[in-house]
Amino acid sequence: MITVTNLKKSYRTAGEEYPVLKGISFEVEKGEFVSITGRSGSGKSTLLYQLGLLDYPNSGSIILDEVDVIKLSPKERTTMRLTELGYVFQDYALLPSLTAIENILVPLLMLGYSKKEAKKKALTALEMVGLRDKEENLPSQLSGGEQQRVSIARAIGHEPKILFADEPTANLDTETSKVVLDTFQNLNNEGQTIIMVTHEKEYAILADKVFTLSDGVIESVHRTKKN
Repeated sequence: MITVTNLKKSYRTAGEEYPVLKGISFEVEKGEFVSITGRSGSGKSTLLYQLGLLDYPNSGSIILDEVDVIKLSPKERTTMRLTELGYVFQDYALLPSLTAIENILVPLLMLGYSKKEAKKKALTALEMVGLRDKEENLPSQLSGGEQQRVSIARAIGHEPKILFADEPTANLDTETSKVVLDTFQNLNNEGQTIIMVTHEKEYAILADKVFTLSDGVIESVHRTKKN
């Protein structure tokens, strides 16, 4: 599903070049749940942004589902992001004036689904995250964990090939974090490929495979007891 070869990314500030990713290579199989962990500044989110087509690397190769995404035009990258990838971030980014189901419906309608089909997909997504009974609630009427699960439902509504999550439990307490991570595990059990960035080692090991980054390189790859 994902093949990364010698990926490098640096940023230029005040005329100085600062390398963040220093030649990263790995593979992720279809249906795997992979976590990327490491200390702050190790390059975790930068790597996720390259994989999710939210940024451009300086060099290297990224193959997503047999597509060399480095060679895609900006328009093709945008289309792939909208139709084949899903994203969950630490800030839920829900529209406060829309209900839970409406927050999921809007991007589906923008993708061209009919209102009937979009509602069916939205309800299915809410069911998958255990919030079928909260469809008419506004974000202000939901807990932080419920809001994050709505954002997950929004991300999977169009059935993405890969789901990317960047520190999805950063704003949640331990108990609520567990509920969100259980949601990811349930989705993965249904066959969803997931790439999750987290600085919490106890959450990282809930995935099938753990990549530990240090100073822009993969320090270790660990398969968990799930395998």
